[in-house]
Amino acid sequence: MTDQSSLTIRPGGPGDAPTLLRLLDSATAWLAERGRTDQWGAEPASIDPRRIAQADAWAAGDGLYLAEIDATVVGALVVGAATDYVPPPTEPELYVNLLVTDRAYAGRGVGARLLEYAAERARERGVGLLRVDCFRSPDQALVRFYESCGFTATETFIVERTGREPWTGQVLERRIG
Repeated sequence: MTDQSSLTIRPGGPGDAPTLLRLLDSATAWLAERGRTDQWGAEPASIDPRRIAQADAWAAGDGLYLAEIDATVVGALVVGAATDYVPPPTEPELYVNLLVTDRAYAGRGVGARLLEYAAERARERGVGLLRVDCFRSPDQALVRFYESCGFTATETFIVERTGREPWTGQVLERRIG
């Protein structure tokens, strides 16, 4: 676990798109090394025009937050409105659009701290629901991670992808008190 006093979280900005792509590339490579290309594929996000545009949009928006340890970005969180491929909310919510951490800092609580930060943002906005979606792999590793952070699995969904296998997702929610 990270000494929480050494982890800081700051708002992101337009100059942080390359940092997002670096984190996504690192996570994609880590997954591919383990044969887990069914989640994000094997190609780096930094060469995919769709992912580059997505990183630029996230960095230009107001929902990007970056976790740092000793001035090194070790994780990113993007919050905002739910994506169009998940069931719509039935009440006001804050949605986690992205959570990615540097695998060199795995096991240090970076992802859990960023999710807690998202809960704090929801509380500040007076919103009682925080939702997220993730890849629902056969071993459900990500689902279990989110459940360990206080989320409860709700709906599953399928994203059809042209020329690729469908992507199975899981929506999870956490009540904010």
